[in-house]
Amino acid sequence: MKKKVIIGVSILLGLVLLAIVGAIVYYNVSLTPVGGNKTVIFNINEGMSASSVIKKLKSEGLIKDELIAKYQHSSCNCMFQAGEYELNTDMSMKEILEKLYSGNVINKNIKVTFKEGKRITDYVDVIANNFNYSKEDIFKVISDKDYLNELVNNYWFITNSILNDNLYYALEGYLYPDTYEFDPNSSIKEIINKLIKTMQNNLENFKEKIESSSYNVHQILTLASIIELEAAEENDRLDVGGVFYNRLNNGWTLGSDVTTYYASKKTFQDVLTYQDLQDCNYYNTRSNCVTSLPIGPISSPSLSSIKAAIEPNTNDYFFFVSDARKKVYFSKTAQEQSQVIQSLKAANLWLE
Repeated sequence: MKKKVIIGVSILLGLVLLAIVGAIVYYNVSLTPVGGNKTVIFNINEGMSASSVIKKLKSEGLIKDELIAKYQHSSCNCMFQAGEYELNTDMSMKEILEKLYSGNVINKNIKVTFKEGKRITDYVDVIANNFNYSKEDIFKVISDKDYLNELVNNYWFITNSILNDNLYYALEGYLYPDTYEFDPNSSIKEIINKLIKTMQNNLENFKEKIESSSYNVHQILTLASIIELEAAEENDRLDVGGVFYNRLNNGWTLGSDVTTYYASKKTFQDVLTYQDLQDCNYYNTRSNCVTSLPIGPISSPSLSSIKAAIEPNTNDYFFFVSDARKKVYFSKTAQEQSQVIQSLKAANLWLE
């Protein structure tokens, strides 16, 4: 009788042990990937319970066992983050849960590049080409007086200067050129504000010098926008800045062709006429009507051009000219400038 009891107990213990081993094996197998190398876009809605997330993982074929996933989750003391995730059936349960805890959601943002030296009309084209807005919609926003007053109130570097009705575009020169990431559903104001905020961030390092300058921030951005188009290299821009300050300090006109292009609303592929050069308006510094700076910026300046407008090289040049390779030549007198031009023409480097 005792022997039968011992045998019975042994069998029972064996079955228990077998069940334990089986449970351990099942547990470990449940942690392994479902397999099949199938990509699944998995979405966790805001406020979704952990139980609902795990149930959804099982129903979408991403995990093998719901109860084991709940145990794994409860032992972690982690939280699922709402959003859209890219998962794969070759990921283990642990990998899937960790990704859903991380908040490493699918990035649906789009990258948009705004190039330096371009006009706001070019930026409007970029926005219209990347977002679901017409050019008319964008121009309406950036010319809206209520919006412009809002910007004046919200940003230290934007003043009432942008409210001048003689400006072609109020925000010309205030949108910082860079590559940005945007939600594709961004509003026009959100897009514009992001570029303006970035301009403010880049001006912060110069704020003290701007405030102590004899020129206000609008004038500095205006000068920077001209320097941007007159020289390509950073050191040339610093020297061009020096030339412009020499001319301003001596009561000369800037004499900059790039302001004439903007004034006449022509591109650099167009030909300037004698009438364009003599045209009397608020932008054209080739005419005798603008004896200082134009009324406002003519392009979106880069950081190096802004620096050149604030911290230019000190020099005794009053003239400069670029050749066909964008190399800049500086001169002290008109006679020297004329000689440089003749040399460039003789070398077939003169850019008409």
